[in-house]
Amino acid sequence: MMKQPVRLKTISEFHQFRGLPKPEHPLISVIDYSTISHDADVRELSWVLDFYSISAKRTSNAKITYGQQAYDFDEGVLFFMAPGQVFSVTVDPDPNRRSQHTGWILLIHPDFFWNTSLAKSIRQYEFFDYAVNEALFLSEKEENTIYRIIENIQQEYHSNIDQFSQNIIISQIETLLNYAERFYQRQFITRKISNHQILDSLEKLLTDYFSHEDLITKGLPSVQFVAEQLHVSPSYLTGLLKALTGQSTQQHIHEKLIDRAKEKLSTTPLSVSEIAYELGFEHPQSFNKLFKNKTSQTPLEFRNNFN
Repeated sequence: MMKQPVRLKTISEFHQFRGLPKPEHPLISVIDYSTISHDADVRELSWVLDFYSISAKRTSNAKITYGQQAYDFDEGVLFFMAPGQVFSVTVDPDPNRRSQHTGWILLIHPDFFWNTSLAKSIRQYEFFDYAVNEALFLSEKEENTIYRIIENIQQEYHSNIDQFSQNIIISQIETLLNYAERFYQRQFITRKISNHQILDSLEKLLTDYFSHEDLITKGLPSVQFVAEQLHVSPSYLTGLLKALTGQSTQQHIHEKLIDRAKEKLSTTPLSVSEIAYELGFEHPQSFNKLFKNKTSQTPLEFRNNFN
């Protein structure tokens, strides 16, 4: 059984924990993975950071676990962690297959963002909530673009700190995050087969859900429920759907609900209140409001089109 995760509150603690020299800046650090030492007797390691980390990593002979997901990092990927997330590594017990790491990790304490635009806007970058199996796979050209930004950050905090240093580094981090957002959009589009399999599964899941008679007791499906059934995180699913269909997960749920409501309004003698109840609404007014919002008609106006 894996031990309780180690909690690291500061970047200095991370350096000490990983056998590194003290950081040059207490709130931001770029670390070369090849300089991190590993205890040969430790097979499993798990920790929680109280700061952000952005990693570009290639790891052989080790399984990385994030949340409940395991992932093989033999290929180079970029992944993001927000404060409070659990990160674990399981090392191959065969000494001839010890893990090899290359790449870098950028650590940023939230205090570094204080009084800057990123203090609030960093929450808008949804990939900090993605599971590790939803990491960003970079092309060589994209990897070089990201690495040049990391070099700029590193060069800036290695230099003498002055009144401009923080803003320059913040602008570099914002540029990195914006590139990551662009590359994720590219990944949503280019990984068509796996993404369209998710779309097909979503369509089947919602069709089955709204066909069940126990919808009355279950109520409408939540975004969290749908994401869990599709084995992806809610934020990743919404990002993927917006890129491929222009609609969020919630909008897809509502669209399927309205389709089901239209079917009942046009093919059954049930009252609007009875239909609202069968579709999981406790209050018919809520159903009327949603239907009007989505179709620009009340349920009765829609039904009257067929009379």
